[in-house]
Amino acid sequence: MIQYLIVCPLVFLAGLVDSIAGGGGLISLPGYLIAGVPAYMALGTNKMSSTIGTLVSTARLLKHGYLKGKMVIAGISAVFAMTGSVLGAHIALRVPDSVIKHMMIVILPIVAYYVLRNKNMGENEKNGTVSKRQVGLISIAASFIIGAYDGFYGPGTGTFLILVFTGAARLDMRTAAAQTKVINLSSNVSAFVTFILTGNVCYTLGAAAAVCSVAGHYLGAGLVVHDGHRIVRPMVLLVLAILFIRILSGN
Repeated sequence: MIQYLIVCPLVFLAGLVDSIAGGGGLISLPGYLIAGVPAYMALGTNKMSSTIGTLVSTARLLKHGYLKGKMVIAGISAVFAMTGSVLGAHIALRVPDSVIKHMMIVILPIVAYYVLRNKNMGENEKNGTVSKRQVGLISIAASFIIGAYDGFYGPGTGTFLILVFTGAARLDMRTAAAQTKVINLSSNVSAFVTFILTGNVCYTLGAAAAVCSVAGHYLGAGLVVHDGHRIVRPMVLLVLAILFIRILSGN
């Protein structure tokens, strides 16, 4: 029961944050570990709850038509993200993760500075100024590169996708969030299947956590729908701060 009392509230908070700005795993995975769930079992059970929660937030954003006319681009980008993730995982077997951690110590403050300066986060007159072909190329390239990062290291993947989609591809915040969710969902499903096949999922705890994750994702997706960049920007900064602290702490 203590495990449920620790995991469920943290998974709800993670779902809320993840549906808005990505990076929910920075909150949920430590929750499983704090509760005493073994590492591999924690990874698999966390993937179960996050996959189900992400499905809900993705469906809610798609229901509002934020990817109307862009589903093909999102689908192709998801495939490239999964390909990049596999490549990143193979690289991770050969390169110490300390390399990427040291890189992130430099990159994260720069990204945070960009977010602080960009007060509108995809809600300005430059929306839609990039051609559909360029949006597709940017989305595919970003999905592959950030997908490789996800396979190699992982934390903050959704946040980085949102920043690229709003910054380089000039998508509005809601469309960027919806496209990010489609990509995240595809990678979550593939990872979840892997953990199922290796027997690293605690289904009872995962089911309870999934209910909390669904509630968090549903509420968070609603906030994106109604508040857009006003709620996303501070959440992105929160995720970046958590990630930076986690890297510095060496955990």
